[in-house]
Amino acid sequence: MTTLFKNIKELIQVRTEPVAFLSGKDMAILPTIKNAFLVVENGLIANFGEMAECPNNDFSEVIDATGKMMLPSWCDSHTHIVYAGNRESEFVDRINGLSYKEIANNGGGILNSAKKLQETSEDDLYKQSKLRLEEIIKLGTGAVEIKSGYGLTEKAELKMLRVIKRLKKNYPIEIKATFLGAHAVPANYKNNKADYLQMLIDDVLPKISEEKLAEYIDIFCETGYFSVEDTELILEAGKKHGLTPKIHVNQFTAIGGVQAGIKHGALSVDHLEEMRDEDIAALQNTNTMPVALPSCSYFLSIPYTPARKMIDAGLPLALATDYNPGSTPSGNMNFVISTACIKMKMTPEEAINAATINGAYAMGLEKEVGTISIGKQANLIVTEPINSYGFIPYSFGNHQIDFVYLKGKKWLVS
Repeated sequence: MTTLFKNIKELIQVRTEPVAFLSGKDMAILPTIKNAFLVVENGLIANFGEMAECPNNDFSEVIDATGKMMLPSWCDSHTHIVYAGNRESEFVDRINGLSYKEIANNGGGILNSAKKLQETSEDDLYKQSKLRLEEIIKLGTGAVEIKSGYGLTEKAELKMLRVIKRLKKNYPIEIKATFLGAHAVPANYKNNKADYLQMLIDDVLPKISEEKLAEYIDIFCETGYFSVEDTELILEAGKKHGLTPKIHVNQFTAIGGVQAGIKHGALSVDHLEEMRDEDIAALQNTNTMPVALPSCSYFLSIPYTPARKMIDAGLPLALATDYNPGSTPSGNMNFVISTACIKMKMTPEEAINAATINGAYAMGLEKEVGTISIGKQANLIVTEPINSYGFIPYSFGNHQIDFVYLKGKKWLVS
């Protein structure tokens, strides 16, 4: 099947040469074609250009995009959308003055979510999670990474990863799975963290490898959770089972986790709300992608990742939602892009690059999605009629999406 999109007001993120990710000043460059066409064939981008060069073939479907813009779907490289229930009571606790740490010390936080998930059947967990997946697709996400980490037992962690595998099978969106067993220390290991980590290494990782349940391994490297030494132990163990490292790091404190991630070849280091000059310097000239999660900063009222300082230092940056029940109960990448522009002083060009090609790189998908390039998947956003792509971050709280396409097929937006 071939589909022609014609009279596109502006085709955004056009790349004719391969690009893995964008750094520094290059993040401000966003190539576009005005008054454009795009051809999709068998789910892939087959051709594009100016309307003056539009082919006159016998297409299966012709879509007139007059007044509308098109761009690659968002690439959300950090989510936790497989979870049970919610934590709205903790939201009220924060309004009443309790900190994230105080809530966790009172039995809330990650341990609260773990208890709910352990009590939820795999089928129920799947039903809850697929609704969230459908929600983010409607909001323009065409590739997503999903983490475990709300199980904190062998059985529950494997349950989460099997749910992610079911989502991969049943939905056309690109999904990557990450094992985050080291998200917190469960209550029954409270005074024996080393044994918990060893259980993950000896009992869980072999099963993940055997069932091919994950591509990545992650750990919450943070004061009060897991140390740099713990991080190195887990990342090395994951690598022995073919899992590429990622890290939750520098969310509340900077303790050297960024350097540990680089040392062990982490694909991405995520959060980065607290960044020292030495952390920025360590990331320069590496292949590790820094990932910012501005919705988390917004929801928790914590500092934002210093995007301007990092980009001006020549670093790349990706944007993701951190969609989870405790610190970011939203998977709206449109809001993430708006918040990055408003609070982190990123330009629309930088934010769109961070949410497309750089997000794709942070999931190892830069060859499949993230740009308008021949041979890539036709995971596309068709906007409503707008004046410029700057209107996307400008209209915070709204999305400007008319239709979403996954592998060339329309996904209706309500």
